[in-house]
Amino acid sequence: MSLLDKVHGFTKAKELMALGHYPYFRLISSEQDTEVICNGKKMLMMGSNSYLGLTNHPRIIEAAKKATDKYGSGCAGSRFLNGTLDIHIELEEELAKLVGKEASLAFAAGYMANLGAISAMVDRGEFIITDKYDHASILDGCMLSMGKMLRFNHNNMEHLETVLKNRVDGKNGLIVVDGIFSMEGDIADIPNICKLAKKYNVSVMVDEAHSIGVLHKTGAGAAMHFGCTDDVEIIMGTFSKSLASVGGFLAGSKDVIHYLKHRARPLIFSASLPPASAATVLEAMKIMKEEPERIEHLWENTHYMAENFKNMGYDIRTSCTPVIPLHVGEMMNAFKMWKQLDEEGVFINPVVPPAVPPNDTLIRTSFMSTHTKAQLDEALDKFEKIGKGLNII
Repeated sequence: MSLLDKVHGFTKAKELMALGHYPYFRLISSEQDTEVICNGKKMLMMGSNSYLGLTNHPRIIEAAKKATDKYGSGCAGSRFLNGTLDIHIELEEELAKLVGKEASLAFAAGYMANLGAISAMVDRGEFIITDKYDHASILDGCMLSMGKMLRFNHNNMEHLETVLKNRVDGKNGLIVVDGIFSMEGDIADIPNICKLAKKYNVSVMVDEAHSIGVLHKTGAGAAMHFGCTDDVEIIMGTFSKSLASVGGFLAGSKDVIHYLKHRARPLIFSASLPPASAATVLEAMKIMKEEPERIEHLWENTHYMAENFKNMGYDIRTSCTPVIPLHVGEMMNAFKMWKQLDEEGVFINPVVPPAVPPNDTLIRTSFMSTHTKAQLDEALDKFEKIGKGLNII
């Protein structure tokens, strides 16, 4: 059997393409805003992670230009060798202040930050305890680690305690959870996770990818939102959502960050964050601090959409953040709904197996601070019409 047999046998995506139900790799030829040009057509963007609407802010764009003028387009090396710039150090100091930690470490991608932290922190004979709905980058970090991964049912503290008591008690362990879960739109029970971590003498890491810029009045994320910053040993965050760029970071005590600098393989063996990205994140943090009304308006839009979806009869489960999933049942419902919304000029993201169970597919919507009420109302009208037409509501 040839290694390429599985390549030739992979036909699922081509079958969807033939049916006109392939919703991935759509071509966007405009800035990431509340409206985009997708495949040549203007559409309402209801599927972006740009929660604060900063990706096209004039100050952000200008910061990227100035950094490129000063430093060039890239660093041509890893942070470990020739790729550490003064702007990286400035960025890490500001990130640490934002999330309330002593130090931080910037990576070229959030995915690499998770891989770096988990693989460096957990050795053979030690344990990583993850929520079953954790992001794929966390699971991949577990696979790169020499430790053993244990999973607990989503946000179920009784099951987490059972896992800790029966498998981890008396051994080294790291609990890793998302702050905001990227598909469900709910928030990790960080206070009780921290209580259990203390009880069983394990550490806690929170992935703040979707909660930076969203939770807490400063945008510091879920750990700060719950007053648990001191109880969370490692905070991870990304730049590709609220902070309008690309990359990621880890934050913790000076000792933890020093250790990760010398043990995190994705940092040591990858080129460093481009200077323009570092500059845009610094500027985004300044705007977030100067304009707290962005977070306030984000939450106004979130509550408005959640309430309207529920009133229509949509099942949004436990969502309580700007990520609002509409559970639509079997897989073809998701593809049909995506197709009809696409034709109506609404950009959303269908989520189907294996990301979700076969009969519990969803339409993932996400909202921005900069959406206007008129845009939201226009989208709601289309969600209601199509949902009723498909007998989903």
